[in-house]
Amino acid sequence: MIGEPVALTIRRNIERPSSALLAEYQGAPTGFVTDACNGKGCMDHRIKPLTPDMYLCGPAVTAYCPPGDILAVMATLDFVRKGDVIVIAGGGDNLAAKLGDLWLLWAARLGVAGIVCDGLVRDVKGLLAAGVPVFARGTCPNGGFKTGPGEVNLPVSCGGIPVNPGDIVVGDRDGVVAVPLDQADRVAAQLQAVKDKEAEAEARIRRGEKLEFWKESALAQRGAIRYVD
Repeated sequence: MIGEPVALTIRRNIERPSSALLAEYQGAPTGFVTDACNGKGCMDHRIKPLTPDMYLCGPAVTAYCPPGDILAVMATLDFVRKGDVIVIAGGGDNLAAKLGDLWLLWAARLGVAGIVCDGLVRDVKGLLAAGVPVFARGTCPNGGFKTGPGEVNLPVSCGGIPVNPGDIVVGDRDGVVAVPLDQADRVAAQLQAVKDKEAEAEARIRRGEKLEFWKESALAQRGAIRYVD
């Protein structure tokens, strides 16, 4: 490389979903959201909440950090709004934690709705005390460096899924799903249909009606089923 690299590239202004659109997703289980996305948008299954009861939903503010570095993560707190979800693309980095408790305490004061980290975190006791949902691959006491190069609010890949600033991110004990902002209206309509069908099916079960989980008659009709007793 000729010359010094740019340590940090930042987009200060991003498009976010409307509060009305975001409300369509709030409280929805991730399983419903990915069903509404035609089975897409699920991040790597190893990205999980620190405690099973954690839930997050909000527009993404993105940070890209190379292995061992945390500069972009530190900078994101100057560009978030209340209700944002900070999505950290660490590429599954296991060299060092991407964030700790003091950083998260300030994020809590700013009203951040949650953190999704494709990497490790530290200071778990303090993280839990901050009251902000944190989803990560695991924990590690080692801290990172603030040298870059990093990026804030540019497209990233987190847990194998592309995430753009402003995309809607939903997380619960099953994992994390990202919905592209330009598809969020269509997915919201599908999400309502999924909610209605799930509620109807649950009501039928509670009434004692067996659901058709597989089509035995259809398989038998084409000779695709064989009983051995």
